[in-house]
Amino acid sequence: MNDEIVFKALADRHRRSLLDALRRRDGRTLGELCEPLTMTRYGVMKHLAVLEEAGLITTERVGREKHHYLNPVPIQMVYDRWVSAYLRPWTDTLTALKQKAEEEGMAKHVQMIFIRATADTVWRALTDPMETQRYYFGSAIEADWRVGGSYRYPDPQGDAFITGEILEIDPPRRLVMTFTPHWEGSEAAANTRVTWLLEEIDGLCKLTLVHEGLDLETELAGDLAQGWARIVSGMKTVIETGRDLDASGVSG
Repeated sequence: MNDEIVFKALADRHRRSLLDALRRRDGRTLGELCEPLTMTRYGVMKHLAVLEEAGLITTERVGREKHHYLNPVPIQMVYDRWVSAYLRPWTDTLTALKQKAEEEGMAKHVQMIFIRATADTVWRALTDPMETQRYYFGSAIEADWRVGGSYRYPDPQGDAFITGEILEIDPPRRLVMTFTPHWEGSEAAANTRVTWLLEEIDGLCKLTLVHEGLDLETELAGDLAQGWARIVSGMKTVIETGRDLDASGVSG
């Protein structure tokens, strides 16, 4: 991630207003973002392009429309580099971002990050237990990597931390799985769905995470947003630097 691009994108008040609009209600179309602003449609498009280039938003095309989602990962990584060394780490409010989908009362959480690696390398980081334990809160994944196969992330005591079923698997491009957490208070996220998308672009791997089916009325949606930001930024750190992300004291 290029910190300078992120800082420049955040420096403009119009772009901050667009991010605020997505924070209030995510998944908006261009037309919906234009409504409250006193600028041309073309002007809004230019600002959105800057935000997308900086990785602060990600988009999904649905039919003829493009939906825009707030992406907290670059902010998390700026925080990790410039703030966490001096202040109390894991500040809850930084990346507890809720995101809406078309379904009433449900959320689609979308995060995107670019990793300087091949898709094969990122896929290995997703599926190799020796790799996942370096960034996924110390948990080494156990999985039967086939459609219909089961998977689990064990906690330090060996009990199930997260379990689920493999719905789709297309190495090294796409992995879809159900998601059932097992910590206290996580019942609201049972049987939701997580999709990992990998795409090689100009020598980088674009990694997109989509978590569907979350209940917006629960605090858990925000907790999971923070957790996913830690996981994907931790994966990037491991792959690009070879150093493990210190997640001591962080709970799912």
